[in-house]
Amino acid sequence: MPQTPPFSAMFDSSGYNRNLYQSAEDSCGGLYYHDNNLLSGSLEALIQHLVPNVDYYPDRTYIFTFLLSSRLFMHPYELMAKVCHLCVEHQQLSDPDSDKNQMRKIAPKILQLLTEWTETFPYDFRDERMMRNLKDLAHRIASGEETYRKNVQQMMQCLIRKLATLSQYEEVLAKISSTSTDRLTVLKTKPQSIQRDIITICNDPYTLAQQLTHIELERLNYIGPEEFVQAFVQKDPLDNDKSCYTERKKTRNLEAYVEWFNRLSYLVATEICMPVKKKHRARMIEYFIDVARECFNIGNFNSLMAIISGMNMSPVSRLKKTWAKVKTAKFDILEHQMDPSSNFYNYRTALRGAAQRSLTAHSSREKIVIPFFSLLIKDIYFLNEGCANRLPNGHVNFEKFWELAKQVSEFMTWKQVECPFERDRKILQYLLTVPVFSEDALYLASYESEGPENHIEKDRWKSLRSSLLGRV
Repeated sequence: MPQTPPFSAMFDSSGYNRNLYQSAEDSCGGLYYHDNNLLSGSLEALIQHLVPNVDYYPDRTYIFTFLLSSRLFMHPYELMAKVCHLCVEHQQLSDPDSDKNQMRKIAPKILQLLTEWTETFPYDFRDERMMRNLKDLAHRIASGEETYRKNVQQMMQCLIRKLATLSQYEEVLAKISSTSTDRLTVLKTKPQSIQRDIITICNDPYTLAQQLTHIELERLNYIGPEEFVQAFVQKDPLDNDKSCYTERKKTRNLEAYVEWFNRLSYLVATEICMPVKKKHRARMIEYFIDVARECFNIGNFNSLMAIISGMNMSPVSRLKKTWAKVKTAKFDILEHQMDPSSNFYNYRTALRGAAQRSLTAHSSREKIVIPFFSLLIKDIYFLNEGCANRLPNGHVNFEKFWELAKQVSEFMTWKQVECPFERDRKILQYLLTVPVFSEDALYLASYESEGPENHIEKDRWKSLRSSLLGRV
């Protein structure tokens, strides 16, 4: 059975490496190659190209790329139905008296294709129609020999385990979001319950950076590669199904991760605006600068950017007397690293360095690469918007999808890294559940700390005191 190489080995510098497996040159029409690279093809021919036969097994880069991008043209369950049909028809799996030798050659290849699909895109199988087709084809294979029965069982158990873990994760997220309250509400009802700040929970910036990395890696790990594509699904002009757009937009783990970034930014701003005394606010700013610096050293660019965003929010940046007490040299270096000019050139250079370190790493710590996630999504969005999905002749533009798969497969490598740091339940609990200020509450706290500087700020302060505190 073909061995599955790691994601990092899948794409060479030109995007598609055809030499991972000995692939026969395709005789079926409808595929267009240039310099041995597949550039385009009809949807039907590309589906045919996915299905193994006695002499052929598709390249793994092709499997990943097609399974990732095909959902722009058809539902995964429709693709699965076609794959099952082709397997059954072509390989005579429907005939119990078919040549046992033929079955012996083809069954492991079909099983390998199904295993790659269930391992890489397990969330597709939350759809009952997918699961039905999978079980049907798996049953046909399993009825052949004892060995296949065991392999099929193993594949199904592994898939069911992954889906169960995902459901548990979603329950935890739902619980966290249902119990989250605005910090100001808690302050007004139970002022004593919120005297703690983040420094009393964790006074060591290095430890906090490590706990942030735990949260980042856990949340990254649950994002399916298909969510990047489903986030930008639009109607395929050659598809008459009106409902497909909304049904395919399944991006809840990706959205939960973006929400975490926003929460961390607001948490940072809340912790800075909360203290009454200027010196305590300045100390909090310096603390977060140290946390951000350690995040940079770890390779956790997402937490780093969330912290910088929190410190740059207007209610924080307007605290001029507080900032005057802060040694900002370290913060200036971090801001320079994440400077958006020249399309985030400095950050992209640092990210490449971290990715390179990860490839040659000897320890889990050196393997950590957590990209600034919003920028990764933006890059994929512009790649998707910048090129047509179909060529004028109706062919699928596969050149675009090699590039898309290359970006997503790099992310797949990063999300599989195990966090090497020890978990601290108390710190994690605080980071994930402590109430944070809304934007209005942040402005109010900011004005209460350092009074309004002009008429616009004065009017806003009065209005906020009235609406949030019920005072004039």
